[in-house]
Amino acid sequence: MQEINRTTLMPTSFILNGIPGLEDKHGWISLPFCSMYVVAIVGNCGLIYLICYEDTLHRPMYYFLAMLSLTDIIICTTTLPNAFCIFWFNLKVINFNACLVQMFFVHTFTAMESGVLMLMALDRYVAICYPLRYTTILTNSIITKAGIITLFRSMMLIIPFLFLIKRLPYCRGNTISHTYCDHMSVAKVSCGNIKINAVYGLMVALLIGGFDIMCITVSYTMILRAVVSLSSADARQKAFGTCTAHICAIVFSYTPAFFSFFTHRFGGHSISPSIHIIVSNLYLVLPPTMNPIVYGVKTKQIQECVLRFFSRSKNKSHGIS
Repeated sequence: MQEINRTTLMPTSFILNGIPGLEDKHGWISLPFCSMYVVAIVGNCGLIYLICYEDTLHRPMYYFLAMLSLTDIIICTTTLPNAFCIFWFNLKVINFNACLVQMFFVHTFTAMESGVLMLMALDRYVAICYPLRYTTILTNSIITKAGIITLFRSMMLIIPFLFLIKRLPYCRGNTISHTYCDHMSVAKVSCGNIKINAVYGLMVALLIGGFDIMCITVSYTMILRAVVSLSSADARQKAFGTCTAHICAIVFSYTPAFFSFFTHRFGGHSISPSIHIIVSNLYLVLPPTMNPIVYGVKTKQIQECVLRFFSRSKNKSHGIS
């Protein structure tokens, strides 16, 4: 009898229902997401390749960009292939433990992305306010330690999510109205008290997002003061130009993230579940898609490396050494 109750309260699998109300349009909805996923994978892998093999990009700014690209690849690969299985093949079942693993990766690396954006803001602060000491302050050792600490912070704050989910009873069923397992979507399937889940999720958002945004704001405040004090208009324009791509990355990352987070907790019935789920997916695929495009367009050094790469490839194809 105890085994029957345990099975009832702790399902062996969940059913990810995709986008409720738009099931007949799953195929059409998948097309832009598939296109964005391809662009994200090709663009971010290309950035990582360039940064690894081009000596001119062996600088702190580009090491942080490589860190961001790797994080973006993991984020969208953790969720989108599973969503495509739902959209194209109606494969909706996910093992309970696989759901927990997906949840861990989604939240850990979205938190990691926020941390990397914060580190990139600090990088711009050092580059503009202390240009002569830039490479001595941001050494390879410091960059590596900063990346490890940021990942460790994310993992330690996200691991409790798994235990908070496992403690809940699931006597209402096992159908999740979503394309992937995230903390609150799984918690809402439970028939237990999820107040602790909601409070802890809010606390993590404040500890990670709130802290990172505060650091970014302080960094750009100091950058603005330093740039305004420059006497040359060209120098001011060049200094602001080095920050443009990073500011775009911040906007693309935080805007859908905050929309998704607050509608999950405070949106109630005012926002359609289908809209919320679409935005939640955009939150995971839009930054990985746009970041390599923005950095490719706004960063002259990356443009030059791309041109050199294709020039070398063209020469090799024509047998020119």
